[in-house]
Amino acid sequence: MSPASIALNRFGYGLSAKDAAVGDPRAFLLCQFDAFDPSPPAIAARLDTRANTGEMLELLRRLRQDTRAMTAMEQAGTPAMAEGMTRQEARAVALDGLPPEYREQLVEARRVLADDIAVRVNTVLTSPAPMVERLVHFWSNHFSVSVGKPGTQFEAGPHEFTAIRPHVLGRFSDMLKAAVLHPAMQIYLDQFQSIGPNAPFAQRRARRGGDQQRPRGLNENLAREVLELHTLGVDGGYSQTDVTELARALTGWTVPGIGRVGRFAEDQPSGAAFVALVHEPGARQVLGRSYPAGEAKQALAILDDLAAHPATARHIATKFARHFAGDTPPPALVARLEADFLRSDGDLASLTRTLIEAPEAWTPGPVKFRTPFEWLIAALRLTGTTTLPPQRIVGALTELGQVPWRAPSPAGYDDLAASWAGPDALIRRVELAERIARNAPQDGVIARAEAAFPGALGEATITQLKRAESGQQALALLLVSPEMMRR
Repeated sequence: MSPASIALNRFGYGLSAKDAAVGDPRAFLLCQFDAFDPSPPAIAARLDTRANTGEMLELLRRLRQDTRAMTAMEQAGTPAMAEGMTRQEARAVALDGLPPEYREQLVEARRVLADDIAVRVNTVLTSPAPMVERLVHFWSNHFSVSVGKPGTQFEAGPHEFTAIRPHVLGRFSDMLKAAVLHPAMQIYLDQFQSIGPNAPFAQRRARRGGDQQRPRGLNENLAREVLELHTLGVDGGYSQTDVTELARALTGWTVPGIGRVGRFAEDQPSGAAFVALVHEPGARQVLGRSYPAGEAKQALAILDDLAAHPATARHIATKFARHFAGDTPPPALVARLEADFLRSDGDLASLTRTLIEAPEAWTPGPVKFRTPFEWLIAALRLTGTTTLPPQRIVGALTELGQVPWRAPSPAGYDDLAASWAGPDALIRRVELAERIARNAPQDGVIARAEAAFPGALGEATITQLKRAESGQQALALLLVSPEMMRR
């Protein structure tokens, strides 16, 4: 790969019809810092669906004792494939088993989610800063939320749009707080249900004999993932006591407008709310450092310190290097990024500049296999597609196996070739490439290929394109060529 091709494809999402030829590759990338718009019109115009979130969670609270309805709700969210039944048919059967008000909420949730996925894809198709859009998606996957739980469908898009995009060239500590304390994360990891055992609300409820319809007690899901996935890493030196103490500090952080204590909620900049009545009182100690009682500020102080921890620097540097420089990242690059993270106090713009300047990131041979999402974006940009309707986008990504905000675990989607390069997955790309080529301009395919991979188009690929029986076949072959599959 030539430096120009690396700048387009390894750092970005490939050539688009509007892109000029790459001159100085590093300058080409650095200019995108100023070209990036954290809130383009499609995102700025996105309607606030927070009321829907609260309504759905309240409906769920009332449904808890209705086992039949809850089973149908779960099936509607992730429909089981009965023998001889399509996915759509299974979902329809599940929805029919719900009371009308719940069914309407789920249908609306699916529509909102599809629209947000389309906004995400269509934004990057026309973005003048594809490298920064790649950073958005990297960090969104780092702070992964998944829409498997009712309510998250309304919040997954805003999580990326408001907690990730504004901070992608800012400080890691600000992104950490915005992402972890966003309603999407609160719902996904059950934080909104966490109650301090000695909180005023818990004590009052105990005196009254409890409330069997409401989950209760401390929930450690979010605290554990913050330490293991978002900051220190699995070998970052924390203990179970640290998990529990962080979980106690996080009590009180919740989703606005739900539950009987909702009227006591204080809105927070992250879009979440804080309810002092369910916060575990007292001082905390995490990783040997003490934090005085401080209600909402207590968790914020702990998160700031976690963001600056040396283990966090190492964990972030390793993931960042792996995404851009290979499944087994060069140790020298990891060390370089780690040092920058510590020196700059987690300045993500500085971290990205260090990556761009690092020689290890410009290795001539391909170092990464494109994930399905990356491949689809690159294919659509190459064919000049600027917008697609929500259902076509969701359908294509479902077929490829990587729908945004549907990762199988809080760890997000894998960033390794072994997860995406299986024979079945490649066949799906071939089939989709044929459909894309059928509906795209089919003239000048070789010239387009040379522009998309400047100085890097292999002779074998050129030969295959020349032998193609039509422009459509040539374009389809280009979309599944080795150059398109790897970056």
